[in-house]
Amino acid sequence: MNYKWSRYLRLILAFLAVTTGAGLAFGYPVEGLLAGLFIYLTWTLAQSRKLYQWLANPGTGEAAPESVGLWGDIFDGLHKLHRGHLATQDRLLAQFNRLQESTNAMRDGVVMTDAEGVLEWWNGSAEYLLGLKRQTDLGQPIHNLVRAPAFQVYFRQRDYREPLELRSPARPHLHLQILISLFGEDDRLIVVKDVTRLFQLEQMRRDFVSNVSHEMRTPLTVISGYLETLVDNSEEFPPRWQRALRTMAQQSARMESLITDLLLLSKLETGEDHGIEAVVDVRAMCQQISNDARALSGDSGHEFQLDIGERHFLRGDGDQLRSAFSNLIFNAVKYTPAGGKIEIRWHTDREGAHLSVKDSGIGIDPVHIPRLTERFYRADPSRHKETGGTGLGLAIVKHVLLNHDARLEILSRIGDGSEFICHFPRERLAEPLPESAAETGDEV
Repeated sequence: MNYKWSRYLRLILAFLAVTTGAGLAFGYPVEGLLAGLFIYLTWTLAQSRKLYQWLANPGTGEAAPESVGLWGDIFDGLHKLHRGHLATQDRLLAQFNRLQESTNAMRDGVVMTDAEGVLEWWNGSAEYLLGLKRQTDLGQPIHNLVRAPAFQVYFRQRDYREPLELRSPARPHLHLQILISLFGEDDRLIVVKDVTRLFQLEQMRRDFVSNVSHEMRTPLTVISGYLETLVDNSEEFPPRWQRALRTMAQQSARMESLITDLLLLSKLETGEDHGIEAVVDVRAMCQQISNDARALSGDSGHEFQLDIGERHFLRGDGDQLRSAFSNLIFNAVKYTPAGGKIEIRWHTDREGAHLSVKDSGIGIDPVHIPRLTERFYRADPSRHKETGGTGLGLAIVKHVLLNHDARLEILSRIGDGSEFICHFPRERLAEPLPESAAETGDEV
């Protein structure tokens, strides 16, 4: 490259030397030099005009202008760059078209918006599921088209760990699951799935469980009543029948407990058990449940420690909260060996209120923790009659907390006991926190 530039520079200087020499021959060397400069400038302007005209029409596919010398090399270099640019552009356009075709072939809807929710792009499935129209909706805020308040809250809260389920704004018979991911400069990628079939199956399951539980309750009540009568008069039966009657009565009671939990869980899931919210005295409730837990403990010698903070009033459904708290505390009694320690603590901070139930029991393998709140899931597969429950207790706790805008945290390790913590938001507290505590986060 340096060699070519030196050569072109020498040619220019040689041309000016020739024009200067020609002027010198006629006695006008300066005029000869000026004439050479004028000729070179005119030629350069003519080449620049060719370049400008070519660059002004880049899409015509016209070949680069022809020239010689330095300008010829410039035109050739620009022509090669232009061809490379066109090839890259065609390749990127083909990849983009292929990406669009593949996303349009997806059964799930895909929507791209900026940080404010302005629609930038979506595929064909999103048009069907959300009712979007390319002619009118491009550049519109998605909140103007998906008006569900739950979606607007979900979009703005930036906590997308769990998907959102709602009805389709364009087709109310469809149930959608929406999951948002952040990318770029706080932009949103929204994936919309049609979960109508799963919703219908879940509804069928709930209806089946509810109906079967209701149908079983009446005959089971009759059976339990007769068994109770027989057990009360068991001395009239031979000894070998007495044990059978007691076992039948125990299993009947266990089935009644299972049906009761199933009906309660069904009501919680459908919202039928969401009673009138009132101010609940957590201290009195925990003291009563602790007394019941001591009775359940019997001769096991469990040590109970109850620590309730000064602010112990919570807005909520008292029956639901009692069910959730008693499930956690009674589980601690069941799974803590004789002589173990059970700590029940209620405290508040700037985040809200927290109920902790901690035991020194056998602990739980962390692999089971994500599934503990599923129906009938048990970390102990043995289902021993002493500890085996219905497998619905933590599922009930989960739904009760959801109804109270709260969440359940589980901390446990094998051999180190377990701790179940219910986190309630500040808005649920019936007593306002002092400003000092709200700012510092200290326990009050």
